[in-house]
Amino acid sequence: MLSWIGKPFSALASSDSFSPIDYVNPLIGSQSTYELSTGNTYPAIALPWGMNFWVPQTGKMGDGWAYTYTANKIRGFKQTHQPSPWINDYGQFSIMPVVGSPVFNEEKRASWFSHKSEISKPYYYKAYLADHDVVTEIAPTERAAMFRFTFPQNDSSFVVIDAFDKGSYIRIIPGENKIIGYTTKNSGGVPDNFKNYFVITFDKPFTYKYTFADGALKTAQEQTADHVGAVIGFKTTKGEIVHAKVASSFISFEQASLNLNELGNDNFDQVVAKGKAAWNKVLNKIEVEGGSLDQYRTFYSCMYRSLLFPRKFYELDATGKIVHYSPFNGQVLPGYLYTDSGFWDTFRCLFPFLNLMYPSANKEIQEGLINVYKESGFFPEWASPGHRGCMVGNNSASILVDAYIERR
Repeated sequence: MLSWIGKPFSALASSDSFSPIDYVNPLIGSQSTYELSTGNTYPAIALPWGMNFWVPQTGKMGDGWAYTYTANKIRGFKQTHQPSPWINDYGQFSIMPVVGSPVFNEEKRASWFSHKSEISKPYYYKAYLADHDVVTEIAPTERAAMFRFTFPQNDSSFVVIDAFDKGSYIRIIPGENKIIGYTTKNSGGVPDNFKNYFVITFDKPFTYKYTFADGALKTAQEQTADHVGAVIGFKTTKGEIVHAKVASSFISFEQASLNLNELGNDNFDQVVAKGKAAWNKVLNKIEVEGGSLDQYRTFYSCMYRSLLFPRKFYELDATGKIVHYSPFNGQVLPGYLYTDSGFWDTFRCLFPFLNLMYPSANKEIQEGLINVYKESGFFPEWASPGHRGCMVGNNSASILVDAYIERR
C-alpha cells in the first residue's frame, strides 16, 4: 500500500468499488512538438500490453507526432504500434467516416473537432467530427476493436480505409460487408516479408464501393500499389448507428479473422465494460491513500503509461497455441514475444516494477527475450518490432538477471 502526504482525498478511501481507471487521462503529455519536447505521448486506446493500439490521428501520414493536443483536425483513426515519435510507427492503417463525397486524400477528408466533445479513456474514445456531423467511438481488445459511428441523415455517408503508403493491398468483399488488406509501412526493424494483415466487417451493406490506388479512384475491388485504400458507402438516417469490427495479424488474413473473435458476440457497450475491467484489474495492484485529486490523476495516468509497453507481439492460432511472427527472421514460430521497448530507457525502473508487481506477465516477457536471442543471436536493446540500430550497452542483460534472481 502506498501513501502520499498531502491534502486528504477521502472520496478515494479503500473500497470494493474503487476504480483507479477513472483517474487516468491518456491526453496528458500530448501537448508537445518536435522542436520542444514536453511529453511526446499520444492517447493510446488499448488494453494493457495490447498488440494493437488506436489513436485519433491529427498528424500527417508518417508523422511521429500522430496526435498533438493543439491540433484541431482529425485525419483518421489509426491503428498504431508506435512506442515513441523518435522510433515512429509500423504496421499502421486508418479508418475515417466522411459525409458528402467519397474523399480519400487525408487533407480533404480531415474534420474539425473540439476537445469539449472529446472523451479519451484507455478503453474508450469518442470524438465528434464537426465537418461530417459524425460521432466516432472506439473500444479495443488486445488484437481487435469495435467502432461505433453515429451518422446524420444523408444519402452519401462513407467510411474510408487507408492502408497507407510504402506498399499496401486492399480488397472489398461486398457479399460479406467486409474489407481486407495489408500494410507494409514501417520505420525499420522488419524482414522483407513484413505485413500487418487487417480484416474489417460492417453491420450494414455497402451501396458504394470503390478503391483508391496512388490517389486515383478505381472501380476495381482489389488493388495492390504503393498507397491503396477503399471507400465504402451507404444511405443513412438521422442518428443511424453503424458498427465496424476490426482485427489484424502479423501472420496472415486467416489469423486476423481468428483475432476478430476476441470481440465475440459482445455489443459495443460490453466491449467497453470489459476493457474498463481489464484496466482496473492491473491498476488495482496499487491503491494509494491521502493526497489530492490531481495527485491521483497523475499517479494512475503514469501507471497506465507504464503498462502499455512492451506490447504483446504474439497471437493465438486456431488450436489456441501461442505463436508469433518473428520480426527477426520472418518466420512464424511458437512461443511468446513482446516488443516496442528501448531498454536503455526502461531497464532502470519499468522492468523492476513489472518484475515486482506483475510477475506472470513479466515471465512471458522474459520468455520472449529468450526467443529473440534464439531467432537473431542477440538480446534486444531497442526493439520495434525487430532490432533497431540505436542506443548502446547491454541493458537487457540486467533485466534477464533481475528476473532470474527474483524468481529463483
